[in-house]
Amino acid sequence: MRAVALKAKGKNGEGVEEEASLLESDPRWKLAERVARSPALFRATQLRDMLLFIVRQTILKPEEPIHEFDIAYRALGRRSDFNPLDDNIVRVQMAHLRKRLEVYFSTEGQREATVITVALGTYKPLFSLRAKSEPTLPVAGDAGVSQEETPAPTGYEKTAVKQAPASDAETNIDSGGHRSSRLAFAAAVAVILALGVACAVLWVRDRNQQDALDSLHHALSPWKYQPALNALWSGFLDSNHDTDIVLSDDSFLLIEELNKQQTPFYGYLSRSYLNSSPEKTKDPDLRFFQELLATKSLGNSSEFKLAERILDLDPLDKRVHLYSARQYTPALVKQDNVILIGGRISNPWTELFEGRLNFIELSKFEGLGVTIVENRSPAAGEQPTYNSTDAVGYCVVAYLPNPDHDGKVLLLEGTSSEATEAAGDFLLSDKFSAFNEMLHTTGLPYFEVLLKTSQVRGTPLTVTIEAYRTYPALH
Repeated sequence: MRAVALKAKGKNGEGVEEEASLLESDPRWKLAERVARSPALFRATQLRDMLLFIVRQTILKPEEPIHEFDIAYRALGRRSDFNPLDDNIVRVQMAHLRKRLEVYFSTEGQREATVITVALGTYKPLFSLRAKSEPTLPVAGDAGVSQEETPAPTGYEKTAVKQAPASDAETNIDSGGHRSSRLAFAAAVAVILALGVACAVLWVRDRNQQDALDSLHHALSPWKYQPALNALWSGFLDSNHDTDIVLSDDSFLLIEELNKQQTPFYGYLSRSYLNSSPEKTKDPDLRFFQELLATKSLGNSSEFKLAERILDLDPLDKRVHLYSARQYTPALVKQDNVILIGGRISNPWTELFEGRLNFIELSKFEGLGVTIVENRSPAAGEQPTYNSTDAVGYCVVAYLPNPDHDGKVLLLEGTSSEATEAAGDFLLSDKFSAFNEMLHTTGLPYFEVLLKTSQVRGTPLTVTIEAYRTYPALH
């Protein structure tokens, strides 16, 4: 971890060495290094770098505040033109860091005398002494009474034993033998009692620790104790594969709206959507806005909230990674579990799986755009198309195998951000358990479900199941 302190070495090498020496001698820095090396943070590179950066700044510049830009630029590697209004990566990652710190200090770091917290609304870490815990019950070996010091049962040696008269020699021999036998018996009883007490103390302590551990596991991962949710999410969070959460590219969405046309997946990969037809680029202002949007990485707050809820399913974040659609690569689709959030118009990666789906989202570029859901093979009582409005939205949720059938894919394609958020509520609540019961299957099959939502701007109100399909043959 010493390399972190030397990372910014500049003209004055002696000054940097002095800072490094100051850090190494500060117990707060050593505590931060222990936390950074723990399982809770070791694999989460960005969270680890954030923690070390804010602790370093607090130690070296205690009077100066820590700003969002500083963390993004100096700890997360964002560009010098980073704008917190366009990118909320620091706020999202800081929320994860706060939870990781809670996990560390309640599990592996429960014996740390000092606790690190980061209060809401600030980026400056606080170091507070942990309240002293109750003294633990002593184990028998710690009670300060050895086997030889253990007293015999009360009144034992005073018990008189009547026997026939004997000679003086026999009396002396018999008396010595009885005394030795009584002492040996008393010592054996004392040892047995001590072992019994020790076992009882250890059993109570082990049971209390196990109960505390079970309570912690239940608090951190309540979904594991609900069979339907466990059947779905364990495939992403307890598998041997990494899991990638891929969010929409809203910059790309706005460019499509300006061009009034939808770009196919391979056009998105090659960035050919920036080369629009000549008649559409005669307006220099339009071209300027296209080029400006292409440099931005815009996101959707509803999708960020949903991604954060999914990440919270596994607080230790062992193998879960967050990407924007623009950052993602085809190689990861084949080797990882994938959760795609957003419709095809904003997240073109969903196009790779449309061939397997019955419910397909289509966009019409009228005004700000209208999205419909096409039902390729309507069953009895189903509509061939479902039209979204300002008050009604739809979301296609599909659970499928990845292309090599050794991983899982989850699609959440909403006609609006409210519909996508409602789909998250469906998958993370008892509503999904009710849906699983509707399927009348022993295990969770691969499936596709069309959800209908009522909504007001920014808030989903209700969610109902409009239609669904199951694909048991894909297992």
